[in-house]
Amino acid sequence: MINNLISRLNRGTCNFTAARVLTDDLEAAGFSRLDPTQSWKLEKGGRYFVTKNDTAVFAFIVGEKLPSESGFHIISAHSDSPGFKIKPNAEIYGDGGVVSLNVEKYGGGILYTWFDRPLSIAGRVLLRGTDPLNPVTRIVDLRRPVATIPHLSIHLNRGVNEGNPLSVQKDMKPVLGYWEKDEYEAIKARGGVVKALMAEELGIEPEDIIDYELNLYPCDEARLTGAKSQYLQSSRIDDLEMAFGALQALLDAADTKTDATRVMAIFDNEETGSGTKQGAHSPVLRNILERATRLLEADDTEAFFKALARSFMISADDAHAWHPNYNEKFDPTNHPVIGGGPAIKINANCKYMTDGDAAAVFAEICRKAGAKFQYFVNHSDVAGGSTLGNILTGQMDIRGVDMGNPVWAMHSAIETCGVADHETAVAAFTQFYTL
Repeated sequence: MINNLISRLNRGTCNFTAARVLTDDLEAAGFSRLDPTQSWKLEKGGRYFVTKNDTAVFAFIVGEKLPSESGFHIISAHSDSPGFKIKPNAEIYGDGGVVSLNVEKYGGGILYTWFDRPLSIAGRVLLRGTDPLNPVTRIVDLRRPVATIPHLSIHLNRGVNEGNPLSVQKDMKPVLGYWEKDEYEAIKARGGVVKALMAEELGIEPEDIIDYELNLYPCDEARLTGAKSQYLQSSRIDDLEMAFGALQALLDAADTKTDATRVMAIFDNEETGSGTKQGAHSPVLRNILERATRLLEADDTEAFFKALARSFMISADDAHAWHPNYNEKFDPTNHPVIGGGPAIKINANCKYMTDGDAAAVFAEICRKAGAKFQYFVNHSDVAGGSTLGNILTGQMDIRGVDMGNPVWAMHSAIETCGVADHETAVAAFTQFYTL
């Protein structure tokens, strides 16, 4: 199972390629793509998925009973991770012909972990087509190191280890290489170095590219570490570990017939507040579920609301693991450890959707699956963040729990999670999907 996660993490280098991994694996398992612009025809036991903006994926298996009778069993996660996005007109030409990239920070990353790493580029390129309202979309991943963000030498910044405030605009510009002036001007005249790289990868002309959404990502591959290989280190563990865990559970449970309609909802843009058309704050999931319910129960105008009343959602987003060097940052009795299983997230000020009822449900799912679980509560003097669950409840009146596997260095360029915790979470997810 962990090899499946490693393979998917290595292929899912940004939100666009992660969504492609999800859809490729769903199609290989017999799921059919539904087009929102066309009429749908759904069957009992049918396997379907819908995409939004090439970065969000919503898959479901129609239950043996009607949604109003058995509800939805939903696992939600997100496809995006903190990093850097390349701005338009990104190239900055400097002394010696050095070309740097003008980038913008996406989400709340740990900036200094990005220095001196081989970086590649992945994302979406929009090409000129026959319809101005519908440009041609190509997903691209260079899959080779093309940039680095070089650190300033300690000799020129003697206080670097005593605290080093960073400016994204000044300090975090990646370097692509160096070009002779004439060569650079010729490339610039056709759209610039970034477009030239994309065009070469896609086998097109730079002039065909109208626009792009491109991300930098570390080339370090996911790998096991630790004396007993108990840890997994990779970029984008938060939250692709949970997204790919939900996928694995849905595929593992797909051949088991259940009364409930099982749903996997992988949103985008959680790291920036979920306020996009493909984010958890949008009605995208509600629209899909309501549309499916109306098709399956056309004669019952209240069917969708009955279905929600019978539903339960697991909002899966990784949690902070207890850190042996910073014990003072954690709650003294509710700090999840790597190897202790998934953590139920609780917050008195409702930053998570978990309440006593939801925590009890997830605890029983884990026990039924033979899976360990633990709790995460913030240190009372340290403010925490929020995640998908409480945002989604602004769109749908639904019971649910926020949970996640414990992770070190969340939002670092390279994060660390536990192998056993991933296997345990997938076991719990699979149990939930087979209830």
